[in-house]
Amino acid sequence: MDRKHLPRRQSIKPSRALTIRDVAKAAGVSVSTVSKALNGNGQLREETRTAVRSVAERLRFRPNEMARSLPGPRTFTVGLISIDRKGRFSIPVLDGVEDALGVAGISVFLCNTANNPERERQHVHSMLAKRVDGIIVTGGRAVARPPLDLEGEDIPVVYAFARVDDPDSLCLLPDDRGAGAGVARHLVGLGRRRFAHVTGPADAEAVRDRREGFEAMLAEHGIALARERVLTGSWSEAWGHAAVERLLAPGAPLDAIFCGSDQIARGVVDALRDRGVRVPDDVAIVGFDNWEPFAEASRPPLTTIDMNLHELGRNAGMCLFARARDPAVRALADHALPDQRTKAGVLRLPCSLVIRESCGAVRAE
Repeated sequence: MDRKHLPRRQSIKPSRALTIRDVAKAAGVSVSTVSKALNGNGQLREETRTAVRSVAERLRFRPNEMARSLPGPRTFTVGLISIDRKGRFSIPVLDGVEDALGVAGISVFLCNTANNPERERQHVHSMLAKRVDGIIVTGGRAVARPPLDLEGEDIPVVYAFARVDDPDSLCLLPDDRGAGAGVARHLVGLGRRRFAHVTGPADAEAVRDRREGFEAMLAEHGIALARERVLTGSWSEAWGHAAVERLLAPGAPLDAIFCGSDQIARGVVDALRDRGVRVPDDVAIVGFDNWEPFAEASRPPLTTIDMNLHELGRNAGMCLFARARDPAVRALADHALPDQRTKAGVLRLPCSLVIRESCGAVRAE
């Protein structure tokens, strides 16, 4: 849309609060287009984005007025329920949620249930009493949990880094299987051929998915992962240390270990060093989580998988918008997950490989 095709300025009565619809009318575009232009998101031509922002500036419409201009009995608050006591996983999700919702002037309130059903019930009751506009549920790890009890209320709920066995719910999770495949692809590309996998509890869904992705990619390269080279245990350094003793005892050659967490990887690295095994010269190590206090302080620093929890949280916020009943609220999510954002089920989002020295792809200066 060319600027010359924009309607001329239309007067706005100063006695009435300015709304996003006023900007849309003055610019000759839709409410959704104004939202995209002012949020800096979505697929718009640059001239359209610039023109809309110019109209908004001329009308003295501020982006944080966007939420106040939406109709309906809304409180501009969203609840975030977590079972993560330490905040290791919930805080990055919260940051992403706030980035998504903050542009519309929506506040996010975090409540930690400590995995206590009665405390969760109290928090949900309090949120419903305060008429929150939606609830996002997150966990300490992506484990199955019961659906949230909304006491008969009809408000949107999105599960982020948490999942429920409910066909009507929307759960956003990291692509653990894809992450495991990516680790195998990277290590094979570095010339590694003799693998082991040291990971968390055997009954965890993420453990199973990561292993399956890892094994499948190795198989594509003609490499079999022996059963005795897959060791499951706790998410701890102590387990990583103990696993090395079991791996090295048979004396079979080994040149790469994929660890299910950075804590496990730290234990593995320390145990190998204690036995005179060089990382990455003799054995390459890859962790999981990109927990920077562990990954960067390790000797050598850990190559690891980042689950992109901030981005997962941002998409959870946009999905919450998209599931809202108010069409003006839904318009704010036009640029988020366009094909799947309102569908129920499990949505897997991509992880990233963060390359440091422990895999042998880079060297310390």
